[in-house]
Amino acid sequence: MKARCNHCKHNLAYKKGGATTYLKRHLKLCTPRKATLVGKDKGPKQSLLSFDVTEGDEMLSIFKYDKGKVREELVKMFVVHEYPFRMVEHEFFTKFCRSLNPKYEPIKRQTLKLDCMKMYISEKESLKLALAGINKISLTSDLLTSNQSIGYMCLTGHFMDSEWKLQKRILNFCPLEPPHTGLAIADSISECLIDWGIEDKISTITLDNASSNDLAVRVLKENFEAKEKLHFGGKIFHVRCCAHILNLMVQDGLTEIRDVIENIRESVKYLKLSPSRLYKFNEIVKSLKLSTSKLLILDVPTRWNSTYAMLECALENKSVFSRYKERDYNYKWLPSDEDWKRAAEVSKFLEVINDVTKVFSGRKYPTSNLFLRQIWKVRKMLNDMSTDNRDFVKRMTLKMKEKFDKYWGECNLVMAIGAVLDPRYKMKLILYSFPKIYPADDFQRHIDDVRESLEFLYKEYLSVDSQINSSMSSATYDSNPSQAKKQKTDDFDEWVINNSDIIPGNKSEIDMYLDEGVYKPGNEEYEDFDALNWWKANSLKFRHLSKMARDILSIPITTVASEFAFSAGGRVLDQYRSSLKPETVQALICMGDWLRQDFGVELASNVENECMQEG
Repeated sequence: MKARCNHCKHNLAYKKGGATTYLKRHLKLCTPRKATLVGKDKGPKQSLLSFDVTEGDEMLSIFKYDKGKVREELVKMFVVHEYPFRMVEHEFFTKFCRSLNPKYEPIKRQTLKLDCMKMYISEKESLKLALAGINKISLTSDLLTSNQSIGYMCLTGHFMDSEWKLQKRILNFCPLEPPHTGLAIADSISECLIDWGIEDKISTITLDNASSNDLAVRVLKENFEAKEKLHFGGKIFHVRCCAHILNLMVQDGLTEIRDVIENIRESVKYLKLSPSRLYKFNEIVKSLKLSTSKLLILDVPTRWNSTYAMLECALENKSVFSRYKERDYNYKWLPSDEDWKRAAEVSKFLEVINDVTKVFSGRKYPTSNLFLRQIWKVRKMLNDMSTDNRDFVKRMTLKMKEKFDKYWGECNLVMAIGAVLDPRYKMKLILYSFPKIYPADDFQRHIDDVRESLEFLYKEYLSVDSQINSSMSSATYDSNPSQAKKQKTDDFDEWVINNSDIIPGNKSEIDMYLDEGVYKPGNEEYEDFDALNWWKANSLKFRHLSKMARDILSIPITTVASEFAFSAGGRVLDQYRSSLKPETVQALICMGDWLRQDFGVELASNVENECMQEG
């Protein structure tokens, strides 16, 4: 037999002989009972009111402490903001929670971890149901090695929801056993897709340019083709990460001024290693009344954008370096006037590449329609640089052109079709830019390939919709035989034919779309123009083509989404959490991403500016 507290529902052992002292002692310590006694001598207790949010609507209700709800919100807080589990046991965390509500009951880190895993399983099932209603999903993937020397593969799904909003969700953040061969990568991706039940929905996959990824794509493509689930005829299945290509191109070009960059890098390193040197440098900056907003930055040699930031800041303070040399005879890396000129020239083209990369790396808006125009900017810059008389510029341009032609010498169909499906460009941008990007004897072939591929993809969507509607159409004609009769023309019909522009009845949506003029938004609206919103507004007019546009515009052209996950992975897998099991890491990374997407929470990260590491 046991006694039960009416306040906390805790069971207490019954003692023979009728002893009640231990019960009285429990009542004195019972936290819920203490809360009910607050204000007892001040008359009737007033109920607490709270606002409950249900499906976006706030409802006034009587507050009731719910221990389960508290633990659920605790899990979300720790996962979304990446707090370490040990924090839940901190004394002042408990004090803070009890100051909010005396009924709060502390939990152990192991309990919090178990709650996280339970919520991960629940959230995964909910996401599975949501993905079941999606027709096509694009993938991005990348690899990370943790400080435990464990290789992780991140797989991210990109798709358009029913509201025409671009969505992305991390599907897996799983360990990958070495060696990281193309076959191992393909097997891991296939296993993940089967687990999520989306193996028949994959339209494209975006990867960097490692040779192992080429093999992985070939294996995946063969698997999908064998099951007759290769969408778009496999024409655009493999998308090479354009940010990674730009990185390779720039790194090749920078080798031509390696000595200049090395001098500036060593100068910055020399100053930053000593607080007294840096103080002396900053005093000169103030005396010259230069801006102190741009501090000296030391680059990461494998990240060209950090090199660009270093050069930009150094150029802002180039007059300071020479004056500092007069005060410090140990300083040996002062760039010459010619070096500064070369650095300034390089900084100009890096600024263009930096702007292009920022556009490519967007995660909240479509990028496939912006691809061609940005690549044209890069090509135009290379063409202009190739006419420069300076030898170092010519050598640098030649190296970058070789890399450009290696990856973009053949027409990239995602780049081209994405541009055509932007109503501001249509085929006009193709006709304008291709003669300038490709050789004179070859550009027409690429233009024809784009038009043929456009027709091919459109017919695929038309075929699917026709199969769905065929039974409905036949039933309509069976019930209305009079519709099959040929309609006779009268005087009005003859007049219309002779005095109006007639749209042929067999004209396709793609012909109608391309025959219309390009859409010209206002100057202020041009940069913020959303192609998805345009297609959503015109979905009734272009019933089949709008579906195609939805899927094409959701294709990512960089692996930044997966790279962004590694930024979070680096924080989760810190030195204090090196003992986390891989399945726990996956739960924290994936669920953190899902919850942040659901609640619109954005964590600070520099990944958009970092782009891809050197391959």
